[in-house]
Amino acid sequence: MAHFDVFNGDADGILALLQLRKHCPLNAKKITGIKRDIALLKRCDAAKGDSVTVLDVSMEKNINALNAMLDLGVSVFYADHHKSGDIPQSPLLDAHIDLDANTCTSLIVDAYLNGEYRLWAIAAAYGDNMIARADRLGSELGLSLGECAFLRELGTLINYNGYGASTDDLHYHPEDLFELLMEYESPFDLMEDRDSPYFQLKHFYEQDMDGAKSISPFHSDDVLAVYILPDDAASRRVSGVWGNELANRSPQKSHLVLTTNSDGSYTVSLRAPLNDKQGADEICSSFDTGGGRAGAAGINKLNPQDVDVLIERTATYYKK
Repeated sequence: MAHFDVFNGDADGILALLQLRKHCPLNAKKITGIKRDIALLKRCDAAKGDSVTVLDVSMEKNINALNAMLDLGVSVFYADHHKSGDIPQSPLLDAHIDLDANTCTSLIVDAYLNGEYRLWAIAAAYGDNMIARADRLGSELGLSLGECAFLRELGTLINYNGYGASTDDLHYHPEDLFELLMEYESPFDLMEDRDSPYFQLKHFYEQDMDGAKSISPFHSDDVLAVYILPDDAASRRVSGVWGNELANRSPQKSHLVLTTNSDGSYTVSLRAPLNDKQGADEICSSFDTGGGRAGAAGINKLNPQDVDVLIERTATYYKK
Protein backbone atom coordinates (compact mmCIF):
# COMPACT_ATOMS: atom_id res chain seq x y z
CA MET A 1 0.00 0.00 0.00
CA ALA A 2 1.32 3.43 -0.96
CA HIS A 3 0.53 6.84 0.54
CA PHE A 4 0.41 10.20 -1.21
CA ASP A 5 0.55 13.69 0.33
CA VAL A 6 -1.11 16.25 -1.96
CA PHE A 7 -0.76 19.83 -0.74
CA ASN A 8 -0.79 23.44 -1.85
CA GLY A 9 2.68 24.97 -2.13
CA ASP A 10 1.90 27.98 0.08
CA ALA A 11 2.33 28.48 3.83
CA ASP A 12 -1.06 27.01 4.66
CA GLY A 13 -0.58 23.83 2.64
CA ILE A 14 3.01 23.24 3.70
CA LEU A 15 2.43 23.88 7.40
CA ALA A 16 -0.79 21.85 7.48
CA LEU A 17 1.18 18.87 6.17
CA LEU A 18 4.05 19.59 8.56
CA GLN A 19 1.70 19.31 11.53
CA LEU A 20 0.25 16.03 10.29
CA ARG A 21 3.62 14.47 9.53
CA LYS A 22 5.14 15.51 12.84
CA HIS A 23 2.16 13.84 14.49
CA CYS A 24 2.13 10.78 12.21
CA PRO A 25 5.30 10.30 10.12
CA LEU A 26 4.72 8.55 6.80
CA ASN A 27 6.92 7.65 3.87
CA ALA A 28 4.74 9.35 1.27
CA LYS A 29 5.03 10.48 -2.32
CA LYS A 30 4.48 14.24 -2.32
CA ILE A 31 2.51 16.11 -4.96
CA THR A 32 2.61 19.90 -4.85
CA GLY A 33 3.50 22.96 -6.90
CA ILE A 34 3.08 26.71 -7.06
CA LYS A 35 0.29 28.26 -5.03
CA ARG A 36 -2.04 28.57 -8.03
CA ASP A 37 -1.47 24.96 -9.10
CA ILE A 38 -4.55 23.53 -7.41
CA ALA A 39 -5.66 20.77 -9.80
CA LEU A 40 -3.25 18.44 -8.05
CA LEU A 41 -5.28 15.27 -7.58
CA LYS A 42 -5.16 14.38 -11.26
CA ARG A 43 -1.39 13.99 -10.86
CA CYS A 44 -1.87 11.34 -8.18
CA ASP A 45 -1.76 7.76 -9.50
CA ALA A 46 -3.08 6.08 -6.34
CA ALA A 47 -4.36 2.52 -6.73
CA LYS A 48 -6.91 0.45 -4.81
CA GLY A 49 -5.90 0.13 -1.18
CA ASP A 50 -3.67 3.22 -1.24
CA SER A 51 -4.30 6.29 0.91
CA VAL A 52 -4.12 9.98 0.07
CA THR A 53 -3.95 13.13 2.18
CA VAL A 54 -5.17 16.30 0.45
CA LEU A 55 -4.54 19.70 2.00
CA ASP A 56 -5.48 23.25 1.04
CA VAL A 57 -6.78 22.66 -2.49
CA SER A 58 -10.37 23.20 -3.53
CA MET A 59 -12.45 20.03 -3.53
CA GLU A 60 -14.68 21.54 -6.20
CA LYS A 61 -11.69 21.97 -8.53
CA ASN A 62 -10.59 18.37 -7.91
CA ILE A 63 -13.95 16.64 -7.67
CA ASN A 64 -13.61 14.41 -10.75
CA ALA A 65 -10.25 13.04 -9.65
CA LEU A 66 -11.53 12.65 -6.08
CA ASN A 67 -14.60 10.68 -7.16
CA ALA A 68 -12.44 8.46 -9.37
CA MET A 69 -10.17 7.68 -6.42
CA LEU A 70 -13.07 6.84 -4.14
CA ASP A 71 -14.61 4.61 -6.81
CA LEU A 72 -11.26 2.87 -7.15
CA GLY A 73 -11.07 2.10 -3.43
CA VAL A 74 -8.59 4.77 -2.31
CA SER A 75 -8.90 6.18 1.23
CA VAL A 76 -8.76 9.99 1.30
CA PHE A 77 -8.21 12.43 4.16
CA TYR A 78 -9.22 15.87 2.90
CA ALA A 79 -8.80 19.15 4.81
CA ASP A 80 -9.51 22.51 3.19
CA HIS A 81 -11.20 25.92 3.48
CA HIS A 82 -11.83 26.71 -0.18
CA LYS A 83 -15.05 26.32 -2.14
CA SER A 84 -15.96 22.65 -1.91
CA GLY A 85 -19.12 22.10 -3.93
CA ASP A 86 -21.04 18.96 -2.98
CA ILE A 87 -18.92 16.75 -0.73
CA PRO A 88 -19.03 13.09 -1.83
CA GLN A 89 -20.63 10.69 0.62
CA SER A 90 -18.25 7.77 0.95
CA PRO A 91 -16.89 5.73 3.87
CA LEU A 92 -13.46 6.13 2.24
CA LEU A 93 -13.54 9.95 2.54
CA ASP A 94 -12.60 11.67 5.80
CA ALA A 95 -13.48 15.28 4.98
CA HIS A 96 -12.62 18.24 7.18
CA ILE A 97 -14.01 21.22 5.27
CA ASP A 98 -14.62 24.61 6.87
CA LEU A 99 -15.48 27.55 4.60
CA ASP A 100 -15.45 30.19 7.33
CA ALA A 101 -13.59 33.28 6.07
CA ASN A 102 -11.55 33.39 9.28
CA THR A 103 -10.01 29.95 9.15
CA CYS A 104 -7.43 28.16 7.02
CA THR A 105 -6.38 24.58 6.43
CA SER A 106 -3.60 24.68 9.02
CA LEU A 107 -6.10 25.80 11.66
CA ILE A 108 -8.45 22.99 10.62
CA VAL A 109 -5.57 20.54 11.07
CA ASP A 110 -4.65 22.24 14.35
CA ALA A 111 -8.15 21.55 15.66
CA TYR A 112 -7.96 17.96 14.39
CA LEU A 113 -4.69 17.48 16.33
CA ASN A 114 -5.97 19.29 19.43
CA GLY A 115 -3.35 22.03 19.16
CA GLU A 116 -0.35 19.70 19.26
CA TYR A 117 1.72 21.88 16.89
CA ARG A 118 -0.06 25.18 17.33
CA LEU A 119 2.99 27.40 16.81
CA TRP A 120 3.24 26.14 13.23
CA ALA A 121 -0.52 26.62 12.76
CA ILE A 122 -0.26 30.23 13.95
CA ALA A 123 2.57 30.89 11.46
CA ALA A 124 0.36 29.47 8.70
CA ALA A 125 -2.59 31.64 9.75
CA TYR A 126 -0.38 34.70 9.60
CA GLY A 127 0.84 33.60 6.17
CA ASP A 128 -2.77 33.30 4.98
CA ASN A 129 -3.34 36.88 6.24
CA MET A 130 -5.61 35.85 9.11
CA ILE A 131 -3.85 38.32 11.37
CA ALA A 132 -6.55 38.87 14.00
CA ARG A 133 -7.16 35.13 14.41
CA ALA A 134 -3.42 34.41 14.65
CA ASP A 135 -2.95 37.25 17.15
CA ARG A 136 -5.68 35.80 19.38
CA LEU A 137 -4.16 32.32 19.26
CA GLY A 138 -0.73 33.72 20.07
CA SER A 139 -2.15 35.66 23.02
CA GLU A 140 -3.88 32.52 24.29
CA LEU A 141 -0.52 30.73 24.26
CA GLY A 142 1.11 33.60 26.15
CA LEU A 143 3.43 34.51 23.30
CA SER A 144 5.21 37.85 23.45
CA LEU A 145 4.65 40.53 20.83
CA GLY A 146 8.10 39.75 19.47
CA GLU A 147 7.33 36.05 19.13
CA CYS A 148 4.07 36.79 17.34
CA ALA A 149 5.90 39.21 15.04
CA PHE A 150 8.39 36.48 14.13
CA LEU A 151 5.66 33.92 13.39
CA ARG A 152 3.90 36.52 11.26
CA GLU A 153 7.08 37.18 9.28
CA LEU A 154 7.83 33.47 8.91
CA GLY A 155 4.34 32.70 7.64
CA THR A 156 4.53 35.59 5.20
CA LEU A 157 7.90 34.40 3.87
CA ILE A 158 6.73 30.82 3.38
CA ASN A 159 3.64 32.12 1.60
CA TYR A 160 5.75 34.43 -0.57
CA ASN A 161 7.78 31.45 -1.72
CA GLY A 162 4.70 29.80 -3.23
CA TYR A 163 3.95 32.45 -5.86
CA GLY A 164 5.23 32.20 -9.41
CA ALA A 165 4.32 31.18 -12.94
CA SER A 166 6.18 27.91 -12.37
CA THR A 167 8.40 26.39 -9.70
CA ASP A 168 11.36 27.91 -11.57
CA ASP A 169 10.27 31.32 -10.18
CA LEU A 170 10.42 30.06 -6.59
CA HIS A 171 13.42 30.17 -4.30
CA TYR A 172 12.53 26.73 -2.91
CA HIS A 173 10.43 24.02 -4.51
CA PRO A 174 7.52 23.58 -2.03
CA GLU A 175 8.42 19.94 -1.42
CA ASP A 176 12.01 20.92 -0.60
CA LEU A 177 10.85 23.71 1.68
CA PHE A 178 8.55 21.30 3.51
CA GLU A 179 11.43 18.85 4.06
CA LEU A 180 13.71 21.62 5.35
CA LEU A 181 11.10 22.93 7.78
CA MET A 182 10.43 19.43 9.09
CA GLU A 183 13.99 19.44 10.49
CA TYR A 184 13.02 22.10 13.04
CA GLU A 185 11.12 21.14 16.18
CA SER A 186 9.76 24.65 16.70
CA PRO A 187 9.41 27.55 14.27
CA PHE A 188 11.48 29.63 16.69
CA ASP A 189 14.44 27.33 16.02
CA LEU A 190 14.74 28.88 12.58
CA MET A 191 15.85 32.14 14.22
CA GLU A 192 18.83 30.35 15.74
CA ASP A 193 20.10 28.93 12.45
CA ARG A 194 21.57 31.53 10.10
CA ASP A 195 21.33 29.04 7.24
CA SER A 196 17.62 28.38 7.76
CA PRO A 197 15.02 29.07 5.06
CA TYR A 198 13.79 31.98 7.17
CA PHE A 199 16.95 34.03 6.61
CA GLN A 200 17.27 33.02 2.96
CA LEU A 201 13.68 33.98 2.13
CA LYS A 202 13.85 37.18 4.19
CA HIS A 203 16.74 38.43 2.04
CA PHE A 204 14.94 37.82 -1.27
CA TYR A 205 11.57 39.01 0.02
CA GLU A 206 12.91 42.41 1.00
CA GLN A 207 14.49 42.87 -2.43
CA ASP A 208 11.30 41.91 -4.28
CA MET A 209 9.00 44.00 -2.11
CA ASP A 210 11.09 47.13 -2.64
CA GLY A 211 10.21 46.88 -6.33
CA ALA A 212 6.48 46.45 -5.69
CA LYS A 213 6.35 49.38 -3.27
CA SER A 214 7.81 51.70 -5.90
CA ILE A 215 4.77 51.24 -8.20
CA SER A 216 1.94 53.77 -8.06
CA PRO A 217 -1.68 52.56 -8.12
CA PHE A 218 -3.32 52.19 -11.53
CA HIS A 219 -6.67 53.03 -9.95
CA SER A 220 -7.69 54.10 -6.45
CA ASP A 221 -10.92 55.24 -4.83
CA ASP A 222 -12.72 54.79 -1.53
CA VAL A 223 -13.53 51.10 -2.09
CA LEU A 224 -10.80 49.75 -4.40
CA ALA A 225 -7.11 50.13 -5.20
CA VAL A 226 -5.56 48.48 -8.26
CA TYR A 227 -1.87 47.85 -8.89
CA ILE A 228 -0.32 46.48 -12.09
CA LEU A 229 3.07 44.79 -11.76
CA PRO A 230 5.48 44.22 -14.65
CA ASP A 231 6.28 40.89 -16.29
CA ASP A 232 9.17 39.55 -14.21
CA ALA A 233 9.81 36.82 -11.65
CA ALA A 234 9.99 39.27 -8.73
CA SER A 235 6.49 40.57 -9.51
CA ARG A 236 5.12 37.04 -9.71
CA ARG A 237 6.68 36.17 -6.35
CA VAL A 238 5.29 39.18 -4.47
CA SER A 239 1.86 39.40 -6.11
CA GLY A 240 0.02 37.67 -3.27
CA VAL A 241 1.94 38.99 -0.28
CA TRP A 242 1.79 42.52 -1.70
CA GLY A 243 -1.98 42.18 -1.89
CA ASN A 244 -2.04 41.04 1.74
CA GLU A 245 0.09 43.98 2.84
CA LEU A 246 -2.14 46.44 1.00
CA ALA A 247 -5.21 44.87 2.63
CA ASN A 248 -3.68 45.27 6.09
CA ARG A 249 -2.76 48.89 5.39
CA SER A 250 -6.31 49.79 4.29
CA PRO A 251 -8.71 47.21 5.76
CA GLN A 252 -11.76 49.14 4.58
CA LYS A 253 -10.81 48.78 0.89
CA SER A 254 -10.59 45.93 -1.60
CA HIS A 255 -7.35 45.47 -3.56
CA LEU A 256 -6.50 44.07 -6.96
CA VAL A 257 -2.93 43.18 -7.90
CA LEU A 258 -2.51 42.37 -11.60
CA THR A 259 0.77 40.82 -12.69
CA THR A 260 1.59 41.12 -16.38
CA ASN A 261 2.16 37.84 -18.23
CA SER A 262 4.48 37.40 -21.21
CA ASP A 263 1.50 37.16 -23.59
CA GLY A 264 0.02 40.45 -22.38
CA SER A 265 -2.63 38.88 -20.17
CA TYR A 266 -2.69 39.29 -16.39
CA THR A 267 -2.59 37.05 -13.35
CA VAL A 268 -4.90 38.54 -10.72
CA SER A 269 -4.91 38.54 -6.93
CA LEU A 270 -8.01 40.00 -5.28
CA ARG A 271 -8.25 40.77 -1.58
CA ALA A 272 -11.65 41.58 -0.12
CA PRO A 273 -11.69 44.35 2.52
CA LEU A 274 -10.51 42.90 5.82
CA ASN A 275 -13.52 44.61 7.38
CA ASP A 276 -15.85 42.75 4.99
CA LYS A 277 -14.24 39.44 4.04
CA GLN A 278 -16.67 38.25 1.42
CA GLY A 279 -17.19 38.15 -2.32
CA ALA A 280 -13.67 37.68 -3.66
CA ASP A 281 -14.41 34.11 -4.78
CA GLU A 282 -17.69 35.19 -6.36
CA ILE A 283 -16.04 37.99 -8.35
CA CYS A 284 -13.07 35.94 -9.57
CA SER A 285 -15.16 32.87 -10.36
CA SER A 286 -17.18 34.96 -12.78
CA PHE A 287 -14.11 34.98 -15.05
CA ASP A 288 -12.56 31.97 -16.78
CA THR A 289 -9.68 30.50 -14.73
CA GLY A 290 -10.89 32.35 -11.61
CA GLY A 291 -11.55 30.98 -8.13
CA GLY A 292 -10.55 31.13 -4.48
CA ARG A 293 -12.27 31.88 -1.20
CA ALA A 294 -14.43 34.66 0.19
CA GLY A 295 -11.61 36.81 1.55
CA ALA A 296 -8.97 36.20 -1.10
CA ALA A 297 -9.21 34.91 -4.65
CA GLY A 298 -7.54 35.13 -8.03
CA ILE A 299 -7.70 34.72 -11.77
CA ASN A 300 -4.93 32.78 -13.50
CA LYS A 301 -5.31 34.51 -16.86
CA LEU A 302 -7.28 37.71 -17.45
CA ASN A 303 -7.47 39.11 -20.96
CA PRO A 304 -6.47 42.80 -21.25
CA GLN A 305 -9.91 43.77 -22.55
CA ASP A 306 -11.45 42.44 -19.33
CA VAL A 307 -9.42 44.63 -16.95
CA ASP A 308 -12.00 47.43 -16.91
CA VAL A 309 -14.77 44.86 -16.46
CA LEU A 310 -12.98 43.37 -13.45
CA ILE A 311 -12.40 46.79 -11.89
CA GLU A 312 -16.02 47.82 -12.38
CA ARG A 313 -17.34 44.50 -11.09
CA THR A 314 -15.14 44.65 -7.99
CA ALA A 315 -15.91 48.30 -7.21
CA THR A 316 -19.63 47.75 -7.68
CA TYR A 317 -19.63 44.71 -5.39
CA TYR A 318 -17.94 46.50 -2.49
CA LYS A 319 -19.99 49.68 -2.84
CA LYS A 320 -23.01 47.67 -1.67
